Amino acid sequence: MRVFVTGAAGFVGGHLIPRLEAAGMTVTATDLEVDVTDPLSLGPAIRDSQPEAVIHLAAQSSVPASYADPLQAFRINYLGSLTLLRVVAVHAPAARVLLIGSSDAYGNAGAGDRPIRESDPLSPASPYARSKAAAELLGALAAERGLDVVRVRSFTHIGPGQTDRFAASSFARQVAEIAEGSREPRMAVGNLDSVRDFLDVRDVVDAYCRLLDPAVPCAVYNVASGRGISLREVLDTLTDIAEITPEIEVDPARFRPADRRVGDASRLRRTTGWQPRIDIRDTLSEMFQYWRAASAR
Repeated sequence: MRVFVTGAAGFVGGHLIPRLEAAGMTVTATDLEVDVTDPLSLGPAIRDSQPEAVIHLAAQSSVPASYADPLQAFRINYLGSLTLLRVVAVHAPAARVLLIGSSDAYGNAGAGDRPIRESDPLSPASPYARSKAAAELLGALAAERGLDVVRVRSFTHIGPGQTDRFAASSFARQVAEIAEGSREPRMAVGNLDSVRDFLDVRDVVDAYCRLLDPAVPCAVYNVASGRGISLREVLDTLTDIAEITPEIEVDPARFRPADRRVGDASRLRRTTGWQPRIDIRDTLSEMFQYWRAASAR
């Protein structure tokens, strides 16, 4: 299979591309050299590679950054998706498109105890979440018009190599630096009562690979474990791994109201046989070791 990947130099792309190549696929990996919002840039790239599948990873993925620059989030996430779908319709109309969305689009729909299903309403709050939800609506329309678009709502995925703009990786970096002695034994955190459905990025990549199968129906799929873990549990696990007891300080700049977002991936499991296989403690241990090696350099 010939696969075209946007945003390939990002965190997920760094795990996805080797997985695709190991499976024998021919990958055209693009990043900033192709402007996904510009048909004159993206069009020739799609035309020349003639993909049988497209995985659209390119995104502005930071919630705080989307508040700082909502227009940039809209441009990349919404206009980028619009341009991609239009270009694929012209140059690779038979290709399967994985439009990678986000569980953030559910917003407060996850406030109850029941895991969120694909049928639950979208209720995006941040500019990031709204831009991703709007992009997904574009994907639904494209699918109605005949494109093979699979919409993916991925829940929180973490792993080695993730930027410390995200909570779990920020914790891992701070813990590693404390363990290495390059930071005072004091940690800055946000609201530790928030609950997320944490997945190892390699399990998420496995889901994406399975969704490339043309036999998988064109639909929307949650990628989730179904298990909620609080940020406090994440922090406690990391400090236990590092064998440290730092002082914890709440940073007002990081603090947001506590919420809960856990997903139901029954449709994905039933359709593809996928299930998460990597224990989150193992993931956090690898993240700690990643940042420890970086701190030691």
